[in-house]
Amino acid sequence: MQSPLNILTVAEYLEAEKSSDIRHEYIAGQIFAMAGASEEHNLISGNIYNLLRSHLRGSSCRAFMSDMKVKVKVQNAEILYYPDILVTCDPEDKERYFKTHPSLIIEVLSDSTETTDKREKRLNYQMLDSLQEYVLVYQNQIKVEVYRREISGNWSMEILDKDDKLRLDSVGLNLTMADIYEDINIVPNLNL
Repeated sequence: MQSPLNILTVAEYLEAEKSSDIRHEYIAGQIFAMAGASEEHNLISGNIYNLLRSHLRGSSCRAFMSDMKVKVKVQNAEILYYPDILVTCDPEDKERYFKTHPSLIIEVLSDSTETTDKREKRLNYQMLDSLQEYVLVYQNQIKVEVYRREISGNWSMEILDKDDKLRLDSVGLNLTMADIYEDINIVPNLNL
């Protein structure tokens, strides 16, 4: 039995997404439903967003939460993802339903998204000339991975744990792990 794939244009996808009860990511004409997020995921995202929003108030940068898409073009394929948090400082980044010039993207990892966020999305996001930092925040342990574009154009990676601070050079903000994980109860792994 053979079934045809329903391929959508970006315009068709954006129009359908406006009235959809669930969010979908768009990859080269195909759409993929997104799973719901946990309490920890929501709290961590909210903590970071609130601190970013307060810090950026009065600047030309704008922070967005999980309902704003990022559009990436990889070779000839157009991709639209929903990052957990993004910041754009580009005054020309004016599309209502997606952004194309983010300087910072943050994803809160879950078991179902970790592999995609670390591989596919990271590689695709790094194709954006405007992106300076890509941050992955774990929700089941106090751990943050920061991918930062160096002056040379190469990317470096830094792993942070409970005693470190998250330095966001792209927006000039430092966050403690207490800031990020406020109201989150992380149970230590006792498997030694």
